[in-house]
Amino acid sequence: MVTRRQLIGSSLSLAATAGLAAPPRAAGRLKQSVSRWCYDKIPLDELCAFAVKVGLQGIDLLNPADYDAPRRYGLRCTMGYAADVMTIADGLNRRENHAAIEQAFRTGIPLAARSGVPNVIAFSGNRRGLSDEEGAANTVAGLNRVKRIAEDNGVTICMELLNSRINHPDYMADHTAWGVRVMEEVNSPRVKLLYDIYHMQIMEGDLIDTIGRNIRWIGHFHTGGVPGRHELDDTQEVNWHAVASGIADLGFQGYLAHEFVPRGDPLPALAQAVRICTV
Repeated sequence: MVTRRQLIGSSLSLAATAGLAAPPRAAGRLKQSVSRWCYDKIPLDELCAFAVKVGLQGIDLLNPADYDAPRRYGLRCTMGYAADVMTIADGLNRRENHAAIEQAFRTGIPLAARSGVPNVIAFSGNRRGLSDEEGAANTVAGLNRVKRIAEDNGVTICMELLNSRINHPDYMADHTAWGVRVMEEVNSPRVKLLYDIYHMQIMEGDLIDTIGRNIRWIGHFHTGGVPGRHELDDTQEVNWHAVASGIADLGFQGYLAHEFVPRGDPLPALAQAVRICTV
């Protein structure tokens, strides 16, 4: 048995001898990455080194100060935070938020582009009494204000779909159909959905068919075991290998980022998730 310490140590040695390493070989047909916040007790350099070892292509959900850290290992930040004025609860569905979001993206998106970050995250915000129709119209208006910034810089704004049943009560972008409606109206190659498989399994199910019908509007994926947002193992109700195969069969060129909270030793759990989603 190889211990966690040995895995990290060998990965760090590899990275140190490689310097600014060449990009690691992808695990299968999908480019996989890992969300930083799920492994926040592990130093970022150690997480990057382990990511190289298991065939990941990057680290997801980094703040600007850390954008360049994965590049030392031949990785990239695959999804960045670029507008700290926008939160899950307070987002694009309120017109009074649009000016601040636009100003933040005018600074944050060029910064992401300079660091080779392909995607930045966005949120609809909570309903707070808004109808889905009014919220959609407001969100379209907000994205129309910032889409040119993304287009000019070659960075994709990805609005995340989240569940409103368990984790984020009252969140508006809680169904694929609502998100796709917004994407169709904005109609930009640089504005897409972040399809979180964990959240959409809770809200809708029918994952493979839904993804297939709407892949042109999806720019990024997140994983997470259902129930509990834990490991992608045989205690979970999603057939992750089948879902990954379905995504790969569509020719998806973006990233599938693992965003689950391990219950046990985190790095072996991450390695297992990569193996399951290698297709």
